[in-house]
Amino acid sequence: MSPGFFSRTIGGVAQMFGKAPVKPTPADMTPEMVELLAFKKSPEERKRRKAAIMEERAHDAVSNAWRYRRWISILLVNGLFVASYWADLQLIEGALTASRVVGFHFADLNSSLQLMLAHGHVVLNLVIGVSTVFLIYVIVGGRAFCSWVCPYHLVSEIAEKLHLKLAEKKFVKDHPLDRRLRPVLFVIFAVLAFASGYTLFETISPVGILSRALTYGTLVGLIWIALLLLVEIFWSRRFWCRYVCPIGLTYGMAGTIAPVRILHVAENCFHEGKCRDVCLVPHVLEMTKLGYGRETATPIGPDCTRCAMCIDVCPTGALRFDIKGLSRAPEAAE
Repeated sequence: MSPGFFSRTIGGVAQMFGKAPVKPTPADMTPEMVELLAFKKSPEERKRRKAAIMEERAHDAVSNAWRYRRWISILLVNGLFVASYWADLQLIEGALTASRVVGFHFADLNSSLQLMLAHGHVVLNLVIGVSTVFLIYVIVGGRAFCSWVCPYHLVSEIAEKLHLKLAEKKFVKDHPLDRRLRPVLFVIFAVLAFASGYTLFETISPVGILSRALTYGTLVGLIWIALLLLVEIFWSRRFWCRYVCPIGLTYGMAGTIAPVRILHVAENCFHEGKCRDVCLVPHVLEMTKLGYGRETATPIGPDCTRCAMCIDVCPTGALRFDIKGLSRAPEAAE
């Protein structure tokens, strides 16, 4: 493996734990990237790119293809739990935190950690369930659970759209928090589970609350969900997912070196920032800023949710899904 792979991996994990992205120097860039950057900063190329951006904005047509695919995935996965329970099929039992699917055990990584810390022992079925899920995310990578499975992500995405509409009209203002809050809370919840003997995080996790509400009809916890959504609409955009939830952190760590990723092709990029505007975790797209990329083709880091909204809004195909070792080499736009 190349030195670039190790530096990307370490940098991606550091970003996931709250480190701010750093603009690279030419010494940090590959020779190809230095050459490309010099070309993009030339007066002729700046002029051409500016004209292309103006033309693109005049005929702005944003795709929602990946958004709708994700929504279908979330509704399908959670709908299968509901249908299996109410039809008494016993094909899919449990909820997203722990389940058995046609005999195979699945267990959420963070929920399992909380349970083992609280009870002080390991259950075999839990080990099997964790191993199964861990292997899936070693392949799929990133925080794919968040955007393709989590029911709270769907309602939070709708809340975000309301927040952005209100912000556009100057009715609300976003209050970003320090991203290092999330790993701190991860440790706090783990210590509390170990010290108290209770999985305290599970009592406030909107993922488990919504999953159980949909499947079993337990509606009391929806009051907490409503309060969280109000916070996200009127105070801090994507408050829970960006700054609190440790579930995405555990999945991100599991999928750090996964072969499935989103790839940024610098040669095709306009660097106008539409991708960062829609991204749940815009720090992972720092390389899309002019002069911030280290390589001409850069995989997005493990904190990426694989939501692909950046792909939907990218006008040049500079962002795309990629499978390491299988996808063909990036091609420049005409």
